[in-house]
Amino acid sequence: MPVSSLNFRDLGGLLATGGHIRQGVLYRSEGPRNFAPAQLGALQDIGFRTIVDLRSAGERADMPHEWHGPECRWLGLDVNADLRVFGEDGRHRLLQGPDLEIAVSTMVETYREIVGALLPHWPAIAEVLLNGAVPVLFNCTAGKDRTGVAIALLLEMAGVPRDVIMADYLRSAVFGENMARDGEIEPGFMASYGFMPSPDQVQALIGVRTDYLEAAWDEINRNWSDVADYFVAAGIDHPTQRRIGRILVN
Repeated sequence: MPVSSLNFRDLGGLLATGGHIRQGVLYRSEGPRNFAPAQLGALQDIGFRTIVDLRSAGERADMPHEWHGPECRWLGLDVNADLRVFGEDGRHRLLQGPDLEIAVSTMVETYREIVGALLPHWPAIAEVLLNGAVPVLFNCTAGKDRTGVAIALLLEMAGVPRDVIMADYLRSAVFGENMARDGEIEPGFMASYGFMPSPDQVQALIGVRTDYLEAAWDEINRNWSDVADYFVAAGIDHPTQRRIGRILVN
């Protein structure tokens, strides 16, 4: 199957202020676990210069990126705000009962946590872009939650409207669809949590919903006023934000 059958895509072509996101510069992806050898070969052919890996140290050790050459920097950033790395807290939430709202509220809280967990890592990400170390690939494990928030905020910095950002985010539903198609849902949940949530909860956990990403934006509005001020708090001032925007947009 082509690499596009996974939760992987070039963000080039998305509408932005003054133009579109450049082709062949900014990519998003799930982690390396689900890539077949031929798909890994396709990644090698792209010629990535940086991988921004948002998984925890444990996730990276369990399934490292081993397909790239020495010219590509693998940047492990330990964004530990994810249900997979919440440990007992995440499991206890889901053990409260089978109601859909338990899973949805857990995911909403996860997205709120991701915003703050990303904050100390933006200077390293900015350095990659400012130094022209592209193409750059952003990934976590599923490519929809930690990667979804990071890409959403970076695209907003570049002037991509939120409706366009949301439409791209919702494309990551393919991750859950592939899990169901391949019979990986039960093995995946048993390995991660040791039990099976209810079917409705499973769909909420493996899928994407507008209220998840909106929760991340709401977290920024509550704590930093807007995305631009959030990046200032992360150490990226307004002129630098504009420079990054010019790098990403043509």
